[in-house]
Amino acid sequence: MSDEEALSDEPQEGHAEAEIARLDDQLRRTAADLDNLRKRYQRDLDRERAAERARAAVAWLPVVDNLELALQHADTGAEAVVEGIKAVHLQAVAALERLGYPRFDPTGEPFDPAVDEAVSTLADPAAEPGTVIAVVRAGYGTADALLRPASVVVAKQ
Repeated sequence: MSDEEALSDEPQEGHAEAEIARLDDQLRRTAADLDNLRKRYQRDLDRERAAERARAAVAWLPVVDNLELALQHADTGAEAVVEGIKAVHLQAVAALERLGYPRFDPTGEPFDPAVDEAVSTLADPAAEPGTVIAVVRAGYGTADALLRPASVVVAKQ
């Protein structure tokens, strides 16, 4: 190798080392940015979860308050307690609906395995086969956001 070739390789080596250093720095900065993004996302997610839990708890506070009120008046008579429990039940169902899970009763509708859970079948000449004839346990939610399927009795032939 001549002296000229040796001299011409040195600037290329210096340029390559500078490029490697630049790319290494860029990689480290990108990795740090990604790590910061992950941490920020986790903080945002934790904050949003806490806010959602608080919204759900706030929806249930009136139900708890009215249950306590009903218990305070429990010695006034059975009718008053029953009326209080009915009112609290309606309030609890309304709270679930506000949270996006309305109560549904599929009685008289065709059985839908996406939102109904058959717990029994019963021969009923007055009902069309495959139709829900009774609800054992109400369902909550919608077809897109089902909290719990309805437990139903389905008519058979």
